[in-house]
Amino acid sequence: MKTARECVLLALNKMEEDASYSNLILDKTLDQAGLSLQERTFASALFYGVLERKITLDYGVERYSKIPLRKISTDIFNILRMGLYQLIWMESVPDSAAVNESVRLVYAVKKVSAKGFVNALLRSFIRDGKKIPLPKEPSRRLEVEYSAPRWLIAKWQEEYGEETALKLLKASVGAPPLYLRVNTLKITAQELAEDFSRHKREASPVGHIPGALVVKGIGSIRHMPAYKKGLFHVQDLASQTLCRLLHPNPGEIVYDMCSAPGGKAFTMAQYMEDKGELYAFDLHENRVKLIEQGANRLGIQCIHAQTGDAARFCEGRKPADKVLCDVPCSGLGIIRRKPEIKYKDPKDFDRLPEIQYRILQTSAGYVRPGGVLMYSTCTLSRAENDEVSERFLRENPAFIPAPLPGKEGHSHTFFPDEMDSDGFYLAMFQRKG
Repeated sequence: MKTARECVLLALNKMEEDASYSNLILDKTLDQAGLSLQERTFASALFYGVLERKITLDYGVERYSKIPLRKISTDIFNILRMGLYQLIWMESVPDSAAVNESVRLVYAVKKVSAKGFVNALLRSFIRDGKKIPLPKEPSRRLEVEYSAPRWLIAKWQEEYGEETALKLLKASVGAPPLYLRVNTLKITAQELAEDFSRHKREASPVGHIPGALVVKGIGSIRHMPAYKKGLFHVQDLASQTLCRLLHPNPGEIVYDMCSAPGGKAFTMAQYMEDKGELYAFDLHENRVKLIEQGANRLGIQCIHAQTGDAARFCEGRKPADKVLCDVPCSGLGIIRRKPEIKYKDPKDFDRLPEIQYRILQTSAGYVRPGGVLMYSTCTLSRAENDEVSERFLRENPAFIPAPLPGKEGHSHTFFPDEMDSDGFYLAMFQRKG
C-alpha cells in the first residue's frame, strides 16, 4: 500500500508525462491507494501546492543544486519540489520529517544513489533559513514570487494594467474558498448552515448572493448526509452570480448550451422553482450522464439532459426565453483551482476565440424575439471575452446589449478580488422583439 507522499509523487510524475487534468490524475491515484481521509487531505494539499508553486520551487532547486536541472530525473526533481514545499508552506510538517520522508521516497523509486543529493540539498536549504531569495529583475521576480510564466504576466499587464495584473497574480496562488449552492428547492441557506454546525462543520451564508454558503474544514463532502440527500452542490460564487443575473423564471424555456457537469443548470432550475423546461446540452454522452446524475441527486425534474454540439444549429428546437452560452475557454480565471493551466503553451489558446464565437453565434439562433442570450467564460483574456462579445454585436444586428442588473453596461469582468471568487466574464444580449 502506497503512502500519501508516494501517491503525490506518482501523480506529479504522471502530470509530467501527459497533459491530463490534475483532479482526474490525483483522484484516480488516491482511490487506488485506499488512503484515509486525513491522508487524502494531506496528499491533496501537497500535490496542488507543488503544482501551484512549481516555478518558485524549480528556482529554489536551481539555487541549491550542484547538478544542472536538465540532468535531474523527473522523479528526483519532484521529490525535491515536494521536500521544499513542505519546508516552506506546510507548517504542520517538522523539518526532519520533510527531509527524512523525501529520502524514503528516493528509496521507493529505487534511485538510492540520489539519497545524498536530496538530503544535502534540503538540509542546506534549512540551514539558510528556508527562504528562497527573489531575483532583482522585476519580471523575473514576479515570475518566481507568484510562480507565473512570463507570458501570463505580460498578458495581464498589457490587457488590464500593472496594478490589476499584480492583484491577479496574488489571487492566483493559495487555497481558494469553498462555496456551496444550497438546494433551495429543499432547504434554506440558514437551515443548511445550522445542519453543518450540528455536524461540527463551519458554514456561513454569503450575504450578497442568496442561497450561497462558504464553508471551512469540511473534508470530503461526498460522504456527508446533506450531500447524499441532495441539499447542495459545490459551486463557486462566479457561477452562482452568473445564474442570479440571468435569473430564469418559473415556466420559462431555458437552454444551457455547454452544461456538463451541470452546476449552472442546477442553480438555474432552483430560480425556476423546478417549473418550466431547462435543456442541458453537452457534446459527450458520458458527460450528459453526469448532468442526469446530479439532477437526480438534487431531486430536480425540469432538467432535460441531452447530447448536442453547441457549435452546430439543430433545427426543430423550441425557441428559448433564455440561453446560457458558457463556452470552453483557456481557464485563466481558475488557475488557483487548476494550476496546470498556467503551464500550458499560450499558442494552445489561439484557436479558442473562433470556437467561442461560433458557439455564441449558433446559440443565438435558439433565442425567441425578446429573449435573452448570455455569453460567459471563466477566463481573464480580452481576446476570449470582450472581443468575442463585441464581434457578436457588430455581426448580429438582431441583438442589442441587455443591461446587467446592478452593473454598468451589458458586460462585466469579475476579478477575483471583487468577491473572492474565480475570475470570469459575462455579457448579456437581447433579441429584438
